[in-house]
Amino acid sequence: MTARTRSGRWNALAARLHTDRGAGSVEVAVLAVVVLMLVFTIIQVGLFYHARKVAQSAARQGVDAGRQYGSSPGDGVAQARDFLTKFGGSVRGASVTSSGSTAEEIHITVTGHVATLVPGLELTVTQDAHGPIERWTNP
Repeated sequence: MTARTRSGRWNALAARLHTDRGAGSVEVAVLAVVVLMLVFTIIQVGLFYHARKVAQSAARQGVDAGRQYGSSPGDGVAQARDFLTKFGGSVRGASVTSSGSTAEEIHITVTGHVATLVPGLELTVTQDAHGPIERWTNP
């Protein structure tokens, strides 16, 4: 065997040992994990802001109902709960209170948990609204 034949076989063996076979699969697997985490994060942020808007709308509905002439803060709480029953699927275990209300102003607070994609992740949303109560006054 000549030196040239040995070096040719050596080069072929070295080329086989130093190929990038399988590197693409590893890169795709790592990239897929990163992309899935990014997608889940974007969806979770969307769920959080949607639940926040639903809670804010429920509080606003409660204030609108409770500030009308002849209504009470209890009417506002009932209206907010009714709104959450109809549209509040993204706010779980919601509680509605009228604490902080006075004879001149109604204050409705909605608190609940956000639906999550990650097991064990607990996100809470709290939104409130307030407004003056309509009443008759003498000039």
